[in-house]
Amino acid sequence: MSTSLNVSRRQVLVAGSASILGWAIDLYDLLLILYVAAAIAPLLFPPEAETLQLAYVYGSFAISLVVRPLGSALFGAFADKNGRKRTMKVTITGVGISTFLMGCVPTYAHVGALAPLLFLALRVAQGIFVGGLVAATHTLGTETAGPRHRGLMSGLVAGAGASGLAAAHRLQQAGLSFTVIEKNSDVGGTWWENNYPGCRLDTPNYAYSFSFAQKEDWPEQFSKQAEIRDYFLDVSRQFNLRSHVRFNTQVSDVVWHEEAGYWELTLHTANGTERLVAQAVISAVGQLNQPKYPDFPGHERFAGQAFHSSRWPRDLDLSGKKVAVIGAGASAYQIVPAIADQVAELTVFQRNAPWMLPTPNYHEAIPDGMMALFREIPYYARWFRFWQFWIATEGRMPFVHVDPDWRKQGSVSRENEQFRQQLLARLREQFADRPDLLVKATPGYPPGAKRMLRDNGVWSAALKKSHVSLVTDGIVEITERGLVTTDGHEHAVDIIVYATGFQASDFLNTLKVTGRHGTTLAERWNGDARAYLGITIPDFPNLFCLYGPNTNLVVNGSILFMAECASEYTLECLRLILERGLKGLDCREQACQAFSAEIDAANSRMVWGASDVSSWYKNDLGRVSQNWPLSLLAYWQLTREPKLDDYQIL
Repeated sequence: MSTSLNVSRRQVLVAGSASILGWAIDLYDLLLILYVAAAIAPLLFPPEAETLQLAYVYGSFAISLVVRPLGSALFGAFADKNGRKRTMKVTITGVGISTFLMGCVPTYAHVGALAPLLFLALRVAQGIFVGGLVAATHTLGTETAGPRHRGLMSGLVAGAGASGLAAAHRLQQAGLSFTVIEKNSDVGGTWWENNYPGCRLDTPNYAYSFSFAQKEDWPEQFSKQAEIRDYFLDVSRQFNLRSHVRFNTQVSDVVWHEEAGYWELTLHTANGTERLVAQAVISAVGQLNQPKYPDFPGHERFAGQAFHSSRWPRDLDLSGKKVAVIGAGASAYQIVPAIADQVAELTVFQRNAPWMLPTPNYHEAIPDGMMALFREIPYYARWFRFWQFWIATEGRMPFVHVDPDWRKQGSVSRENEQFRQQLLARLREQFADRPDLLVKATPGYPPGAKRMLRDNGVWSAALKKSHVSLVTDGIVEITERGLVTTDGHEHAVDIIVYATGFQASDFLNTLKVTGRHGTTLAERWNGDARAYLGITIPDFPNLFCLYGPNTNLVVNGSILFMAECASEYTLECLRLILERGLKGLDCREQACQAFSAEIDAANSRMVWGASDVSSWYKNDLGRVSQNWPLSLLAYWQLTREPKLDDYQIL
């Protein structure tokens, strides 16, 4: 099965008109050859050589027919490297100059037998340029109507979360056929899957939205999960993207066919298994959707209910229950305050305390006055989004750079130490009446080395409740009744919540991707995912990753910005494939290695790269494979358009 090109009437008209124009130039030039040759021949030969003049007329015509295919081939190769627009400029200029010079050739009376030779040389040059012009003209409109030589272009997007929707929107704008495969029953990705109590954004609402689908009536400063989920649902409806999505469908195998130049995908649905082919595959499977479970001995013996935070059971009743929450990261930080008043006992098991970023308005609604401004003043909401985005562009970047000459423990620079002292002052204020909790709640690593959490006081308030305990002893095993810690104490519970994060560094681990030479992506990466610009991978042509390796943001910006940049870059690559009639683009190894070296060096100069604290920013080899260490502007500039020197053209 193959998806087909969705060509609009306008696109057909452009491509058809271009072909007619090319044929018109072709016919006009051939007629011109006969006319000009017949008119010029008497001036190039002696008057008595009529037979020679006639032979010259037909000879010129024959030579033009021979050299024009040569021109088409030469400038076809030129277009593959330099683009159709530049090719047309060069060929039009060449035709003009050669035609002008032909009119300036001296007659036989002036230069003798040299006259017909000069004219013939210019005629050959003109024929080559005309052949190139005709070929270039015939490709007008192919960036929207299809490739010159390869028939139909098809694309497949794996995932209908935020990145998948961004890609689908751009593919639809480009007029390309595509199919989106989504394993869930609706769009939204992680915002569809995560419905645990307290789930909400930790990025300001207006910055966490698509540039092409801005929302003017966010209800809160940092909206709840349901509001974000509904936003993505609205986007899918507003832009008619749902008709392209196949829900409840899982992709398992993705195999590149070198000779044919397409990917073959194995899909699994409730009705069985099927195959689908596509010239390009866009992976939008995300980073934070495959739960990570700690391998505690005896976990299978637990008699109560146990689940990951991202798999929270609907209609779960916590009343009168003893609940254990394993973890103190972003999910636990939202869950604990949300359920503390519902349970009989709550025990939080913490490995590393989180740094908390004071955010007093974290749970507050947008003020009525501001909502009125958004409603009544045209474009005010867009300006506010720009303002939120602008102040987040640099964000807290100055506080997380490493000063190699800094020697103070617990920080990596003077700015980082000042930041740390401000955060410590806030902790001391919150736990002034509980010095025992202050010790446990104080991180032992520099601010920014792990994900920082938004704090409006609810975390400390929850931990100080009489029925809530914060345990920092390590877990050694799980029994039928509960959890045993290193001090030998068994904590009896009814429910265990694994707020233990995701397999973030195991990119595309739900797919078996086989590229050129039979190499799988898992074999290539071997636990250390790397991609050029976080998007393309050597030996895996026409495979594009959105929210891929080293594109995560932690102290600045919005991940939707990165998704849109990567989508734009992907569409530019597809445009080149279409426009030039290519089989595909394959990232060069040297380009990928050079990019990875630059990013690794930059990450080593950031607090998350310099600190040895455990973090999901790093893979099992200790390399930072998640984070983007440079500015947002740098990523925007790098993804404006592909550099063909970085790719092998197939």
